[in-house]
Amino acid sequence: MDPECARLLPALCAVLADPRQPVADDTCLEKLLDWFKAVTEAGSSLLLLQEHPCLVELLFHALRAQDLSPRTLSFALRLAGVFAAQENCFQHLQGDPSLFVASAAGQLLVHILDLAMREPAEGRVCPQAWDWPVCARKIVCHLEDCLRSDAAPRVTQALHVLTTTFGHCHGLWTQGLWVQLSPLVACLLEKDPMPAPHTLVDLLLSVARSSVPSSDPGLWETVAQTLSRLSPTQAGPLAAGILKLQDCPQALRIQAFNVLLQPLACVLEAATQAPATPGLLEGAAGDLMAVDTLPPSKSACVGLLCSALAHLELLQPLPQRPSPWPQAPLLAAAVTILRFCNGSAAPSSEAGGRLCTMLVGCVRVQRAALDFLGVLSQGLGPQELVTQVFAVLLEYLMSPDSSPMVLKKAFQATLRWLLSSAMPPGCCDLEPCAQLVLGELLAMLQKRLCSPCWEVRDSGLEFLTQVTRHWGGQASFRQVLLASELPELTRQLLQDPESYVRASAVAAVGQLSSWGLLAAPSSPEQPAIPQETPLEALLLILTTDSEGFPRRAVMRVFTEWLRDGHAEVAEDPERFVAQVLRAAGKDGDWEVRVQGLELALVFLERLLGPRGSSAAAPPSVTARALRALCQVQLFEFAFRSLFDCDRPVAQKSCDLLLFLRATATPPGSPQEAGDRPNVASVEAALRRWRAGEQGQPLGELAPEAILAVLRSMDLEALRDTLAKSSDHVERSPQSLLQDMLATVGVLGDNEADCY
Repeated sequence: MDPECARLLPALCAVLADPRQPVADDTCLEKLLDWFKAVTEAGSSLLLLQEHPCLVELLFHALRAQDLSPRTLSFALRLAGVFAAQENCFQHLQGDPSLFVASAAGQLLVHILDLAMREPAEGRVCPQAWDWPVCARKIVCHLEDCLRSDAAPRVTQALHVLTTTFGHCHGLWTQGLWVQLSPLVACLLEKDPMPAPHTLVDLLLSVARSSVPSSDPGLWETVAQTLSRLSPTQAGPLAAGILKLQDCPQALRIQAFNVLLQPLACVLEAATQAPATPGLLEGAAGDLMAVDTLPPSKSACVGLLCSALAHLELLQPLPQRPSPWPQAPLLAAAVTILRFCNGSAAPSSEAGGRLCTMLVGCVRVQRAALDFLGVLSQGLGPQELVTQVFAVLLEYLMSPDSSPMVLKKAFQATLRWLLSSAMPPGCCDLEPCAQLVLGELLAMLQKRLCSPCWEVRDSGLEFLTQVTRHWGGQASFRQVLLASELPELTRQLLQDPESYVRASAVAAVGQLSSWGLLAAPSSPEQPAIPQETPLEALLLILTTDSEGFPRRAVMRVFTEWLRDGHAEVAEDPERFVAQVLRAAGKDGDWEVRVQGLELALVFLERLLGPRGSSAAAPPSVTARALRALCQVQLFEFAFRSLFDCDRPVAQKSCDLLLFLRATATPPGSPQEAGDRPNVASVEAALRRWRAGEQGQPLGELAPEAILAVLRSMDLEALRDTLAKSSDHVERSPQSLLQDMLATVGVLGDNEADCY
């Protein structure tokens, strides 16, 4: 430990122990805790105690102080766990009504237990309980008392401690701990009602991910019993966690999968016109949950369905998902749920009618089902079912009752299904069914872009941008789109009163223009009316829009246009880049300036070759490139950005200049003979900009002067400095100790390092 820190630390402990001098800055306490944790991990805790034996008593005195704030008490409690294994105060504090203190008490127990068990566990297979240190035995006895308690809060506290222990402690001693406590955990399953079911689920999953299953196969029996005892809603997280494990018994995986599938099977059973598919649980289990056993209340039923859909959505892309995966029944269930929600499903019974009443218009279930349906696009399905998928999606997209968020989810799911219907995947040609749907979608989009709700206009523009990106080159798509009013509507939305919509309109215009789909329709009888080009329209937004979102969108579009060789840009790329950089350099939004540097980087790569290339550009190419860079005033923009007050801008500029220097002046390349170029004016301007002065522009620059300046700058050191956080100096332990003591007047004025 730094000697100055060692000198200051006892005084800080005295402050913590003195209720008359509370340290109110919780941020400092948390930062100091992080430092002490680092000290512990470095193995210095014992040495620290030997040097400062007063620390433990002072810290535990602080724990017992009655006037400390909960956050301060929490800090002192956690800090004490770093230094010593004393147990005389944690039993009371673990039951403290403050969540900060109770949570900290649990962390203290885990930390003490881990520290106490490390030494006896070294070189041993698994120490027996009677070999554990006294401190560890007392903690385990305390946990046993809590697990036996009839008070649910005490049980919950013990389960929290054990969950943290098995999640963060990886020694073999944890196997012995589970052997000791698992009978008491199993006894919780027999209580009615079962105490802390959600916390019990967390514990079992934490144990299942540890080394315990390798030594105690009985764990899986406890998990299976828990699955059968919990309600369907409570069992969902446990079932999903089991299915994400790499190794567990197949019978348990089947049981867990059935837990998630049962609510969806009930929905299929409740509809008379559900798509004809094999039974959802066919061959897996015979104890299907009947539809009339779904939770009777709307909130519980909705919660169960949303939970099952969310868990299955997360499982679908995982390699360890159940196999075979019932793709067709799941598609049928998702479609049926959506039809119950929009009222188009016919219930098969009185119980099905009640389910229909609960689900009609339920936005929460609609969103969950649409998300799940979108994920299912990654798999295959019978053509009949795929047709029904597109049909129900169109119903939602066209329905005036669909909420803005539901519409957004429907657009996202539709795009995913269109992409999965390409022939072959990744191709721009669609299957006939999807091709027909795309035509209907474009007709629907015209209405959505005229919606009075800005969220709907925004979602519609986002969808138009994506479908144009993927199918802008397809003849049938181009024909339908150019015959519609979508291009003109998109242009008009560049002036939308809502900035989010203007930003989305910018992105859509960028895509439409890239594919040549913004040309105004004309005929011999009615010639096209001249109007500003897309480039002119977007430049106007970049220079005049008062909101940052549209200007950022313009910069992204311009960067993409330059990278892809957009027709308008290719006419005069130097003029285009100069205009954009001039506007971006004056912009007050740092993200616009960063994107300006990205555009400059793309321009550099067009001139000198891509980054990462080992070959340096030939001298003739470099000379032409430097002249072009000077012409567009890229250097002035980059050098100013190098001293930008927003660190991401400076970092981006540093990367750009490093790339330019490496390409134009590779290591070992000789400097041209003759007098050194006059770089005085450039260096003087850089000094002014570094000092925060705007100064005069650099004016016309000679390429030789630029190269000389680049050679002389220590860009690597600047990059390293920028990579550090802005307060890396002030975050030192010594600075923290000084600041905390200064707040209570322990230090003199000249000793404080306040920031």
